[in-house]
Amino acid sequence: MKLGVFTVLFAQKSLEDVLDYIASKGLNAVEIGTGGYPGNAHCDPDTLLADAGKLKAFKQAVESRGLIISALSCHANPLHPQKAISSEHDSVIRKTIELANRLEVGIVNTFSGCPGDHEDAKYPNWPVAPWPNDFQDILKWQWEQKVIPYWSEIGALSESAGVKIGLELHGGFSVHSPGTLLRLREAAGKAIGANLDPSHLWWQGIDPVQAIHILGREGAIHHFHAKDTTIDPVNVNKHGVTDMQSYALMLDRAWQFRTVGYGHDLKVWADIISALRLVGYDYVVSIEHEDGLMSVDEGFTKAVQNLKQVLITEPLGEMWWV
Repeated sequence: MKLGVFTVLFAQKSLEDVLDYIASKGLNAVEIGTGGYPGNAHCDPDTLLADAGKLKAFKQAVESRGLIISALSCHANPLHPQKAISSEHDSVIRKTIELANRLEVGIVNTFSGCPGDHEDAKYPNWPVAPWPNDFQDILKWQWEQKVIPYWSEIGALSESAGVKIGLELHGGFSVHSPGTLLRLREAAGKAIGANLDPSHLWWQGIDPVQAIHILGREGAIHHFHAKDTTIDPVNVNKHGVTDMQSYALMLDRAWQFRTVGYGHDLKVWADIISALRLVGYDYVVSIEHEDGLMSVDEGFTKAVQNLKQVLITEPLGEMWWV
C-alpha cells in the first residue's frame, strides 16, 4: 500500500510548494481536486485539457518528486434538482474523467449526488425512513428516474476512458452505505465503486471493517480515505447520529471528524488496513484532514505518523510457514 493525501487542505499554497511539502513527509501519492465542492486550486481541467504543454508540466511536477496521482476528485451533486447546479457539477465530472484519461490516472472520486422529490423540486431530498410511505415513493422515483440513468451513462463513459468512479459513501446523498453502493453498481456497471471513507461509516453506525469485507468481496473498493470520527456519548443521545448542527459547534455535536488516531485507536486502524489487504485492496490510503481541533499541519502530520505505524507496505511473498 501507498500513503497519500487529499491536497485540498493545502489550497492556499502553490502546487509546487504542496508537492515539495508532501514529498518531505515521505508520502507516495497525492489526490488532487479538480472542482466541485473541493475546488480546483491545484488542477483546473479547462486549462490542462486545452494546453498539452501545461498538461505535461503538471504531470512532470508530480512525478519528478517521486509521487503518483492516486485520484482526481470532484465531489459534487450532479443530480441536484436545480439545473444550473447539476449541469455545472455534471460538466466537471465529465471533464475530470477526460483529464484522468489524459494523465493516465485510474480513479475519479465524487459523490453520487441526491435528487429532489419531483421534477420541479428546488432542493435535494434525502429520505431516511421507510414510513410514512411517501418516503418510499420518493426513493423509488429518485433511483428509477435519476440515480440509475445518470450513473449508467457516466459509468459507460468512464469505462470507455479507462477510468473507475469512486463514490464516497456520504450522508445526504443517494449512495451513502455499502448496500446503496452495491445497488447502483449492479445497475450501472463495475466501473462504479467506492471511495471508502470510514469517518462517514462510523457516524452512521456502520463498522468500517465489515464494510470493507462487504465491498471488497465484490471488488468494489476503488480508493480509500483515511479520516477518523468520534461520537460524543452524551450529545448523541440528545441529537442522534443525523445531527444537523454546524460542524463548528464541536462541544455540542453528536459526532465530529478527527484526524487518524484521535477517534479510534491504532488497533482499530490496523484492523482496517489488514481488512483492506485481505480483500485485495493494495492501492493508496489517502489522508483527508477535517479535524476542527487541530491545525492543518498538525492534523496532517499526526495522521502521517499514526498511519505509518499500521500501513502494510511490502509485498506478502510466500507463506514460508505453510
